[in-house]
Amino acid sequence: MILTTTPSVENRAVGAYLGVVTGEAILGANLFKDFFASVRDIVGGRSAAYENELKKARTIAFDELTAQARELGANAVVGIDIDYETVGSQGGMLMVSVSGTAVTLR
Repeated sequence: MILTTTPSVENRAVGAYLGVVTGEAILGANLFKDFFASVRDIVGGRSAAYENELKKARTIAFDELTAQARELGANAVVGIDIDYETVGSQGGMLMVSVSGTAVTLR
């Protein structure tokens, strides 16, 4: 499955547009991750715990998008958009959503 943020794939013609496909993942962050992330905000540096949760959410979202595209008979998804948000009370949950157009390439 070819996944791309571009509207086309170089040297490949779109045979059919099969529809919009999406994938979403919302993962909760726990108290300890929140605490250590706030410490990192004060002293500087990266929060490995949050980065790992974002990677996990992104993988889940892309897996869902790919599964939907396969169900439609696609061999590629073009024009993919990736969005990151915090949701829930006090932004305690991380959300990744991806969407694109499932196509068959010739």
